[in-house]
Amino acid sequence: MSPSLPQPLIDISGSVVTASLPTKESVTVNLFGATVTSWVLADGSEQLFLSSAAKLDGSKPIRGAGIPICFPVFGPPPPNHSTSSLPQHGFARSTQWEFLGKSSSESFGTSDTTHADDSVKLDFGLSPSMLSPEARKAWPFEFALVYTVTLGRTSLETSLHVQNKSEANAIEFQALFHNYFTIEDITRTTITGLNQKPYIDKVLSASRHTETSDAVRITSETDRVYSSLEPSAPIAILSSSKPLLSLTRNGLPDCTIWNQWEDKAKAMADFAPKDAWKRYLCVEPGAVSAWIKLEAGDAWVGSQVMQARK
Repeated sequence: MSPSLPQPLIDISGSVVTASLPTKESVTVNLFGATVTSWVLADGSEQLFLSSAAKLDGSKPIRGAGIPICFPVFGPPPPNHSTSSLPQHGFARSTQWEFLGKSSSESFGTSDTTHADDSVKLDFGLSPSMLSPEARKAWPFEFALVYTVTLGRTSLETSLHVQNKSEANAIEFQALFHNYFTIEDITRTTITGLNQKPYIDKVLSASRHTETSDAVRITSETDRVYSSLEPSAPIAILSSSKPLLSLTRNGLPDCTIWNQWEDKAKAMADFAPKDAWKRYLCVEPGAVSAWIKLEAGDAWVGSQVMQARK
Protein backbone atom coordinates (compact mmCIF):
# COMPACT_ATOMS: atom_id res chain seq x y z
CA MET A 1 0.00 0.00 0.00
CA SER A 2 1.31 3.46 -0.88
CA PRO A 3 1.99 5.67 2.14
CA SER A 4 -0.34 8.58 2.80
CA LEU A 5 1.11 11.98 1.98
CA PRO A 6 0.65 15.04 4.17
CA GLN A 7 -2.66 16.84 3.77
CA PRO A 8 -3.59 20.46 4.59
CA LEU A 9 -3.60 21.30 8.28
CA ILE A 10 -6.11 23.49 10.09
CA ASP A 11 -5.31 25.14 13.40
CA ILE A 12 -7.98 26.94 15.42
CA SER A 13 -6.68 29.06 18.26
CA GLY A 14 -9.36 31.19 19.89
CA SER A 15 -10.75 33.37 17.11
CA VAL A 16 -7.92 32.69 14.68
CA VAL A 17 -8.07 30.01 11.96
CA THR A 18 -4.86 29.08 10.15
CA ALA A 19 -4.63 26.70 7.20
CA SER A 20 -1.35 25.41 5.82
CA LEU A 21 -0.47 23.23 2.86
CA PRO A 22 2.11 20.43 2.95
CA THR A 23 4.28 22.67 0.76
CA LYS A 24 4.39 25.33 3.55
CA GLU A 25 1.98 27.94 2.17
CA SER A 26 -0.43 29.31 4.77
CA VAL A 27 -3.35 31.66 5.30
CA THR A 28 -4.64 33.09 8.59
CA VAL A 29 -8.17 34.38 9.16
CA ASN A 30 -9.39 36.26 12.24
CA LEU A 31 -13.04 35.41 12.91
CA PHE A 32 -13.62 39.03 13.92
CA GLY A 33 -14.62 40.38 10.53
CA ALA A 34 -13.50 37.13 8.85
CA THR A 35 -10.42 39.21 8.12
CA VAL A 36 -7.55 37.49 6.35
CA THR A 37 -4.47 38.75 8.21
CA SER A 38 -1.70 36.68 6.61
CA TRP A 39 -0.93 34.94 3.32
CA VAL A 40 2.49 33.30 3.23
CA LEU A 41 4.11 31.58 0.24
CA ALA A 42 6.24 28.44 0.42
CA ASP A 43 9.42 30.52 0.62
CA GLY A 44 8.12 32.24 3.77
CA SER A 45 7.35 35.57 2.10
CA GLU A 46 4.34 37.43 3.49
CA GLN A 47 2.08 38.88 0.80
CA LEU A 48 -0.22 40.99 2.98
CA PHE A 49 0.63 44.07 4.97
CA LEU A 50 -0.13 44.02 8.69
CA SER A 51 0.14 47.20 10.74
CA SER A 52 1.86 46.48 14.03
CA ALA A 53 -0.78 48.68 15.69
CA ALA A 54 -3.81 46.88 14.24
CA LYS A 55 -6.27 45.71 16.88
CA LEU A 56 -6.66 41.93 16.57
CA ASP A 57 -8.59 41.34 19.79
CA GLY A 58 -12.09 42.12 18.51
CA SER A 59 -12.25 45.48 20.26
CA LYS A 60 -12.61 47.34 16.95
CA PRO A 61 -12.41 46.60 13.22
CA ILE A 62 -9.03 45.35 12.01
CA ARG A 63 -7.57 48.31 10.11
CA GLY A 64 -4.32 48.71 8.23
CA ALA A 65 -4.04 44.99 7.75
CA GLY A 66 -4.84 42.02 5.54
CA ILE A 67 -8.16 41.84 3.72
CA PRO A 68 -11.04 43.53 5.58
CA ILE A 69 -14.48 42.90 4.04
CA CYS A 70 -16.59 45.98 3.31
CA PHE A 71 -20.31 45.09 3.35
CA PRO A 72 -23.08 46.24 2.89
CA VAL A 73 -21.56 49.66 2.18
CA PHE A 74 -18.15 50.95 1.14
CA GLY A 75 -16.97 54.16 2.74
CA PRO A 76 -19.30 56.51 4.60
CA PRO A 77 -22.95 55.55 3.99
CA PRO A 78 -24.92 58.00 1.85
CA PRO A 79 -27.93 59.85 3.27
CA ASN A 80 -31.45 58.62 2.62
CA HIS A 81 -30.47 55.03 1.91
CA SER A 82 -31.07 51.71 3.66
CA THR A 83 -27.41 51.73 4.79
CA SER A 84 -27.45 55.31 6.12
CA SER A 85 -27.41 54.33 9.80
CA LEU A 86 -24.44 51.96 9.44
CA PRO A 87 -20.83 52.81 10.24
CA GLN A 88 -18.24 53.38 7.52
CA HIS A 89 -17.62 50.20 5.48
CA GLY A 90 -20.63 48.48 7.09
CA PHE A 91 -20.81 45.72 9.70
CA ALA A 92 -19.08 42.70 8.13
CA ARG A 93 -15.62 43.77 9.33
CA SER A 94 -16.78 44.47 12.87
CA THR A 95 -18.79 41.29 13.59
CA GLN A 96 -17.68 37.88 14.81
CA TRP A 97 -18.15 35.31 12.04
CA GLU A 98 -18.58 31.55 12.33
CA PHE A 99 -16.06 29.08 10.92
CA LEU A 100 -18.14 26.64 8.88
CA GLY A 101 -15.33 24.22 8.08
CA LYS A 102 -12.74 23.33 5.47
CA SER A 103 -12.65 21.27 2.33
CA SER A 104 -9.89 20.02 0.05
CA SER A 105 -9.55 17.37 -2.64
CA GLU A 106 -10.79 14.58 -0.36
CA SER A 107 -14.08 16.48 -0.09
CA PHE A 108 -14.69 16.40 -3.83
CA GLY A 109 -15.03 12.65 -4.24
CA THR A 110 -11.28 12.02 -4.04
CA SER A 111 -10.17 9.91 -1.11
CA ASP A 112 -6.72 9.16 -2.54
CA THR A 113 -4.31 10.22 0.20
CA THR A 114 -1.28 9.22 -1.86
CA HIS A 115 -1.42 12.65 -3.47
CA ALA A 116 -0.97 15.71 -1.30
CA ASP A 117 -3.64 18.38 -1.71
CA ASP A 118 -2.41 21.55 -3.37
CA SER A 119 -5.30 23.71 -2.13
CA VAL A 120 -7.60 24.07 0.84
CA LYS A 121 -10.88 25.95 1.13
CA LEU A 122 -12.18 27.61 4.31
CA ASP A 123 -15.81 28.73 4.69
CA PHE A 124 -17.10 31.38 7.09
CA GLY A 125 -20.69 32.42 7.75
CA LEU A 126 -22.58 35.49 8.96
CA SER A 127 -26.33 35.85 9.56
CA PRO A 128 -28.56 38.53 11.15
CA SER A 129 -28.67 36.77 14.53
CA MET A 130 -24.91 37.29 14.84
CA LEU A 131 -25.08 41.07 14.46
CA SER A 132 -25.01 43.51 17.33
CA PRO A 133 -28.41 45.00 18.28
CA GLU A 134 -27.23 48.31 16.83
CA ALA A 135 -26.28 46.80 13.48
CA ARG A 136 -29.46 44.74 13.35
CA LYS A 137 -31.55 47.85 13.91
CA ALA A 138 -29.56 49.84 11.35
CA TRP A 139 -29.93 47.14 8.64
CA PRO A 140 -33.01 45.06 9.51
CA PHE A 141 -32.90 42.68 6.55
CA GLU A 142 -32.82 38.91 6.32
CA PHE A 143 -29.63 37.72 4.66
CA ALA A 144 -26.94 35.05 4.71
CA LEU A 145 -23.26 35.60 3.94
CA VAL A 146 -20.78 32.84 3.16
CA TYR A 147 -17.17 33.94 2.75
CA THR A 148 -14.81 31.44 1.19
CA VAL A 149 -11.01 31.66 1.36
CA THR A 150 -9.12 29.24 -0.89
CA LEU A 151 -5.38 28.83 -0.46
CA GLY A 152 -3.34 27.46 -3.36
CA ARG A 153 0.37 27.02 -3.86
CA THR A 154 0.84 30.44 -5.43
CA SER A 155 -2.65 31.90 -5.16
CA LEU A 156 -5.31 33.06 -2.75
CA GLU A 157 -8.97 33.36 -3.69
CA THR A 158 -11.65 35.11 -1.65
CA SER A 159 -15.33 34.85 -2.52
CA LEU A 160 -18.39 36.46 -0.92
CA HIS A 161 -21.78 34.81 -1.44
CA VAL A 162 -24.75 36.99 -0.48
CA GLN A 163 -28.28 35.61 -0.27
CA ASN A 164 -31.42 37.63 0.32
CA LYS A 165 -33.39 35.45 2.74
CA SER A 166 -36.43 37.71 2.74
CA GLU A 167 -39.67 36.40 1.34
CA ALA A 168 -40.79 39.80 0.10
CA ASN A 169 -38.20 42.59 0.34
CA ALA A 170 -35.33 43.46 -1.97
CA ILE A 171 -31.98 44.49 -0.48
CA GLU A 172 -29.34 46.87 -1.85
CA PHE A 173 -25.67 46.67 -0.97
CA GLN A 174 -22.08 47.25 -1.98
CA ALA A 175 -19.17 44.86 -1.42
CA LEU A 176 -15.39 45.24 -1.55
CA PHE A 177 -12.23 43.37 -0.55
CA HIS A 178 -9.95 45.95 1.10
CA ASN A 179 -6.63 44.25 0.22
CA TYR A 180 -3.48 45.56 1.89
CA PHE A 181 -0.48 44.21 -0.04
CA THR A 182 3.05 44.38 1.28
CA ILE A 183 5.57 45.97 -1.11
CA GLU A 184 9.20 46.99 -0.87
CA ASP A 185 8.86 50.66 -1.83
CA ILE A 186 5.76 52.56 -2.92
CA THR A 187 7.90 54.89 -5.05
CA ARG A 188 9.07 51.93 -7.19
CA THR A 189 5.65 50.31 -7.46
CA THR A 190 3.30 50.48 -10.44
CA ILE A 191 -0.16 49.12 -11.25
CA THR A 192 -1.14 47.95 -14.73
CA GLY A 193 -4.50 47.02 -16.23
CA LEU A 194 -6.23 50.36 -15.61
CA ASN A 195 -5.37 52.36 -18.74
CA GLN A 196 -8.33 54.16 -20.36
CA LYS A 197 -10.60 53.31 -17.45
CA PRO A 198 -12.70 56.00 -15.76
CA TYR A 199 -12.09 56.78 -12.12
CA ILE A 200 -13.22 59.05 -9.32
CA ASP A 201 -10.39 60.80 -7.49
CA LYS A 202 -11.45 61.23 -3.87
CA VAL A 203 -8.35 63.28 -3.09
CA LEU A 204 -9.44 65.80 -5.74
CA SER A 205 -12.97 66.40 -4.47
CA ALA A 206 -14.38 63.24 -6.09
CA SER A 207 -13.69 64.63 -9.56
CA ARG A 208 -13.98 62.31 -12.55
CA HIS A 209 -11.04 61.38 -14.77
CA THR A 210 -9.87 58.79 -17.30
CA GLU A 211 -6.63 56.92 -16.71
CA THR A 212 -4.02 57.64 -19.40
CA SER A 213 -1.09 55.58 -18.10
CA ASP A 214 -0.20 51.98 -18.85
CA ALA A 215 1.63 51.82 -15.52
CA VAL A 216 0.05 53.87 -12.74
CA ARG A 217 2.56 55.26 -10.23
CA ILE A 218 1.77 56.36 -6.69
CA THR A 219 3.57 59.64 -5.96
CA SER A 220 1.36 61.20 -3.26
CA GLU A 221 -1.79 60.46 -1.28
CA THR A 222 -3.96 58.34 -3.59
CA ASP A 223 -7.62 57.36 -3.27
CA ARG A 224 -9.17 56.45 -6.61
CA VAL A 225 -12.14 54.29 -7.53
CA TYR A 226 -11.76 52.83 -11.01
CA SER A 227 -14.91 51.53 -12.71
CA SER A 228 -16.10 49.77 -15.87
CA LEU A 229 -13.34 47.17 -15.51
CA GLU A 230 -13.43 43.79 -17.22
CA PRO A 231 -13.17 41.47 -14.20
CA SER A 232 -11.29 38.73 -16.05
CA ALA A 233 -8.62 41.18 -17.26
CA PRO A 234 -5.78 41.12 -14.70
CA ILE A 235 -4.74 44.08 -12.62
CA ALA A 236 -1.05 43.65 -11.84
CA ILE A 237 1.26 45.10 -9.19
CA LEU A 238 4.89 45.51 -10.21
CA SER A 239 8.01 46.49 -8.27
CA SER A 240 10.76 48.07 -10.36
CA SER A 241 8.89 46.70 -13.40
CA LYS A 242 8.98 43.13 -12.05
CA PRO A 243 5.56 41.49 -11.49
CA LEU A 244 4.62 40.84 -7.85
CA LEU A 245 0.92 39.97 -7.97
CA SER A 246 -1.97 39.89 -10.38
CA LEU A 247 -5.66 40.06 -9.55
CA THR A 248 -8.58 38.73 -11.56
CA ARG A 249 -12.14 39.16 -10.38
CA ASN A 250 -15.67 37.88 -10.88
CA GLY A 251 -18.72 40.06 -10.29
CA LEU A 252 -16.52 42.97 -9.16
CA PRO A 253 -16.34 45.67 -11.87
CA ASP A 254 -14.64 48.33 -9.73
CA CYS A 255 -11.24 48.67 -8.06
CA THR A 256 -10.01 51.17 -5.49
CA ILE A 257 -6.32 52.14 -5.38
CA TRP A 258 -5.31 53.64 -2.03
CA ASN A 259 -2.26 54.77 -0.12
CA GLN A 260 -2.77 57.36 2.60
CA TRP A 261 0.81 58.67 2.33
CA GLU A 262 2.97 60.13 5.08
CA ASP A 263 0.85 62.72 6.89
CA LYS A 264 -2.31 60.64 7.21
CA ALA A 265 -0.28 57.57 8.23
CA LYS A 266 1.07 59.57 11.15
CA ALA A 267 -2.47 60.52 12.17
CA MET A 268 -3.95 57.00 11.97
CA ALA A 269 -3.87 55.41 15.41
CA ASP A 270 -4.06 51.85 14.04
CA PHE A 271 -1.11 52.33 11.69
CA ALA A 272 2.48 51.52 12.66
CA PRO A 273 5.34 51.89 12.19
CA LYS A 274 4.64 55.37 10.93
CA ASP A 275 6.99 55.05 7.97
CA ALA A 276 5.26 51.87 6.79
CA TRP A 277 3.15 53.85 4.31
CA LYS A 278 6.11 53.25 1.99
CA ARG A 279 5.62 49.48 2.25
CA TYR A 280 1.95 48.90 1.51
CA LEU A 281 -0.48 49.37 -1.34
CA CYS A 282 -4.22 48.80 -1.28
CA VAL A 283 -5.69 47.37 -4.48
CA GLU A 284 -9.34 46.70 -3.66
CA PRO A 285 -11.70 44.90 -6.06
CA GLY A 286 -15.34 45.64 -5.38
CA ALA A 287 -18.81 46.48 -6.61
CA VAL A 288 -19.18 50.02 -5.29
CA SER A 289 -19.96 52.38 -8.18
CA ALA A 290 -23.60 51.33 -8.05
CA TRP A 291 -25.85 49.44 -5.66
CA ILE A 292 -26.38 45.74 -6.16
CA LYS A 293 -30.08 45.00 -5.85
CA LEU A 294 -31.14 41.50 -4.81
CA GLU A 295 -34.77 40.55 -4.99
CA ALA A 296 -36.25 38.23 -2.36
CA GLY A 297 -34.63 34.81 -2.53
CA ASP A 298 -31.92 35.84 -4.98
CA ALA A 299 -28.16 35.46 -4.49
CA TRP A 300 -24.99 37.21 -5.65
CA VAL A 301 -21.32 36.20 -5.68
CA GLY A 302 -18.24 38.39 -5.98
CA SER A 303 -14.72 36.96 -5.93
CA GLN A 304 -11.07 37.70 -6.55
CA VAL A 305 -8.05 35.54 -7.30
CA MET A 306 -4.66 36.90 -6.24
CA GLN A 307 -1.79 35.20 -8.04
CA ALA A 308 1.76 35.65 -6.76
CA ARG A 309 4.35 36.07 -9.49
CA LYS A 310 7.48 35.26 -7.48
